[in-house]
Amino acid sequence: MSARPFPVPGRPAAPDRPAARRRRRLGAAALGVVAALTLAACGSRPSEQAATSTEPIVIGISLPLTGDFSQPGGEARRGYEIWQKQVNAKGGLLGRQVQLKIVDDASSQDTVVSDYTKLITQDKVDLVLGTFSSLLNYPASAVAEKNQMVYVEPAGGAPNMFTRGFKYLFFAQQATAPHQADVFVNYIKSLPADQRPKTAAYPTQDDPFAAPVIESMEKQLTELGVKTVYSQTYPADTTNFQSIASQLSAKKPDLIAQGAVFEDGVGLVRSLKQLDYSPKMLFQTSAPSNAGQYSSAIGTANTEGVFYTVSWSQDAKTPQNAEFVSDYQAAYKGADPAEDAADAFATAQVMQAAIKAVGKIDDQRKLADWLRTHTVDTILGPLKWNETGAPQGQFLIGQWQSGQSEIVLPDAAKTADQIVQRQGAASG
Repeated sequence: MSARPFPVPGRPAAPDRPAARRRRRLGAAALGVVAALTLAACGSRPSEQAATSTEPIVIGISLPLTGDFSQPGGEARRGYEIWQKQVNAKGGLLGRQVQLKIVDDASSQDTVVSDYTKLITQDKVDLVLGTFSSLLNYPASAVAEKNQMVYVEPAGGAPNMFTRGFKYLFFAQQATAPHQADVFVNYIKSLPADQRPKTAAYPTQDDPFAAPVIESMEKQLTELGVKTVYSQTYPADTTNFQSIASQLSAKKPDLIAQGAVFEDGVGLVRSLKQLDYSPKMLFQTSAPSNAGQYSSAIGTANTEGVFYTVSWSQDAKTPQNAEFVSDYQAAYKGADPAEDAADAFATAQVMQAAIKAVGKIDDQRKLADWLRTHTVDTILGPLKWNETGAPQGQFLIGQWQSGQSEIVLPDAAKTADQIVQRQGAASG
């Protein structure tokens, strides 16, 4: 659900582009992070319990439970906690119960650095797991790397996460951000020429995870002959989408592809609805994957035909998925899990698999080396990584159909027989 200062291969930098401004702002933030990290104890390691200890294994996690990313951060917490309950009910890890030490980074880069520094060097946790969004995982993973601790993250696929030569970083989804929309682009390529969109608009949040998805899509569709009629980046704290919606309505693109986290995706759909305008095709990044929260926010009728990228399907026949869904629904009054909860659960599964294979937790390098050379079966499906910790797989494309979210691409993972056409937003 995802820093998330990240250049996109194939697009030259230009000082007057929104992407360039975004990289400068995040680059400045990264300098602050580096300064903070120099104050941390380089190479400081937690004191490990002996392999035969009966003390709990303590896993430190900082999550955005408040601030801009509180919605996906809260879901990530749920996913981690459901994994904890399941693993403890089956005897724990290495015969030891698992204890989660979760703190709130308030969606702040500075706070997340402080949090992981304290968890590792003062609280001396045995293991760490990642936070939500590339924006926060970028500096947090640097803390873990300096302290030589494996860092598996549930949401941090921005491309520059994996250009730093880190040895302990792993992203527990199927692909990095620039490759998220590849399956959707290939679907458009497969359409007869008269059924492809002729024009497209690309509004995207100033978010280093969402932006590369949309930038990659725009580049690929432009090469296919789809004309760009709008391409703008809006601030992450934007709440009023009337102006953007008005511009889109005036240009009437066949396709709107929005880099949306959650609230911004809801906000744009609501504003388009007020103008009684809906494109023939609507694609959003992670916003529509937030289960019933999305349909409740915009109205079920307005979800019909919306495409989105997703890492997980509630109906997938993957290891522990049915158990995860059932436990989530039991814990949260029948609510369906959001993708961010599933990603966090899978992140913990990855760490669990490495510990089970290595047989101990006091050699973090062995855990990292094992992950780099093995495939792990998770509720997202099989995950594997290259030398940088970047995943080597393929994302899923979801679509809302008749009030339900379905997987429509690729064919091997689909839960619906066909892709539906968007008929336009409902008025009520």
